[in-house]
Parts: sequence; C-alpha cells; structure tokens
Amino acid sequence: MTSTEHTTVQAATAFIPSPASPYQGDIARYWDQEARPVNLRLGDVDGLYHHHYGIGEIDRAALGDSADSEYEKKLIAELHRLESAQAEVLMDHLGSIGSDDTLVDAGCGRGGSMVMAHQRFGCHVEGVTLSAKQAEFANRRARELRIDDHVRARVCNMLDMPFTTGQIAASWNNESTMYVDLHDLFSEHSRVLEVGGRYVTITGCWNPRYGQPSKWVSQINAHFECNIHSRREYLRAMADNRLVPQSVVDLTAATLPYWELRATSSLVTGIEEAFINAYKDGSFQYLLIAADRV
Repeated sequence: MTSTEHTTVQAATAFIPSPASPYQGDIARYWDQEARPVNLRLGDVDGLYHHHYGIGEIDRAALGDSADSEYEKKLIAELHRLESAQAEVLMDHLGSIGSDDTLVDAGCGRGGSMVMAHQRFGCHVEGVTLSAKQAEFANRRARELRIDDHVRARVCNMLDMPFTTGQIAASWNNESTMYVDLHDLFSEHSRVLEVGGRYVTITGCWNPRYGQPSKWVSQINAHFECNIHSRREYLRAMADNRLVPQSVVDLTAATLPYWELRATSSLVTGIEEAFINAYKDGSFQYLLIAADRV
C-alpha cells in the first residue's frame, strides 16, 4: 500500500460507528470500563500494553529470591516478557512482510502488538476495537512513539472492517475471536486479505475430545462475557472461507508457566485457577493457527 492509499484509509474513518448488536454494545462497555492492574502494570514495564497471555519457560534467575524486596517487580517484568514472547511467536507466522504492506490487528486492545509489528516489519498497522478508550490509548501511544503515521487504532466492528477487498497483506486475532461468530469473522478476514495473504490467530479453545465445554471453560466465559469456541469450529469455519491452515501449533504446555506464575502474584483476578485446571485436565487448549487466503 502506498502512503497516499494509507492516508485515504485513515481519512475514511472520521466517524465512530455504533455497535452492530446489543451484545457488541455490552462488550464495548466492558472494555471501556476495564482497567485491571494485570494489563496496565505489565505494560508499564516497557510501554507495550498487551491484552493477551504469555508463553515460554520462566527465567528463575531473573526472578531471584522471593524474599527480596524487589521480587514482585521482577515477577511483573517476567510476566510481561512472556506476553511479548507470545506476540513475537504470532508475528513469526505472518510470513514475508514488506515496509509497504498493511497489516490488521482485529481486536487490537491497547495496541502493544501493533507497535511490535511496525517495529519488526516497518509496515503500516491498522487496529480495530469496539472500545473507544482502547483505541484512544493505542493512538496516544503511537503519537508518543512518533509512529502514528504508520500505526493507528480505530473503533469499528471486526465483522465489518473499513478496508477494501484484497487490500491487506496479513491479519490476526490475538485472543479476540471468542467475541464473535467464527464464520462471520473469517468471511471478513478472507475478504480484506489479498490472495496469498496470511491470517493468524492465537486463541483458547475447548477440546472436542472432552465432549463439551468443561466447568472451567464455562467460568472463563462468564468472567470475560465471551463464548469460547471449539478447536473443530475454527478449522471448519476457515475451510468454509478460503483460509487454508499452514500451521496448527498447540501452545498449551507453553502457556502454563505464565499462568502458574501469575497465580502467585499480586495481580490475580480470580480466573487463574480456571485456566490452570482447564489446561491440565485437557478440556481447554491454547492454539496458534496460521492460514493462507486462497
């Protein structure tokens, strides 16, 4: 995409559309009011504010002695390192991205992954979120970093994105697919992606082999006011919308250390036990799926 085309895209979003459904209005209000320390304090470590979880082994040497007065600060920094490691793994699967390309972060939150993508590829990154406060936060950070000519968040529905057909080189959802119907979502990603473009999602999903969503999955749904889908639903909806999986990576074992460490911190939210138990009993999985638009 040229600079002129990118400016045109930005100019086309001067208004904030209303949510398409009462449920989306509820979700917008939920995230407008959300200010959990676990999201904000981790982002304060280096200015990258994420809304997802982490993967990788804990660096015990970096944590040091739990009796140390600086231990909690080190623990928060370690949780944040694992968050950013998760985003890096997602970007590893985006394929070959050039500086003239435009990427889309669907459900961008406060914009941490958008900043990382621009820093890594030098490209344009467009974020979409239902939350006006999240978009404002992400755009303020982009201005502070002086990358607002390349990174922008907007308030809109990820099921009806303001991009022309075939305009986007790659797109992703990072733990945001549980708020929408998958067929509608993948239809829209398929529309905006160029042929050969890459779509990536990292998500928690319930395991069809378990039979039905477990009580732990139901607790997670209630906590976040979302609807977690099954692994089977992801693959079926992609196949129906010209998205062909190239990689399916089970990250369940890789995310458990994050949750077990977070459960020992001052930032607990009360949902940690549900995640840990669901991952351990096999009813819940943490997956990365990378698919190409054909």
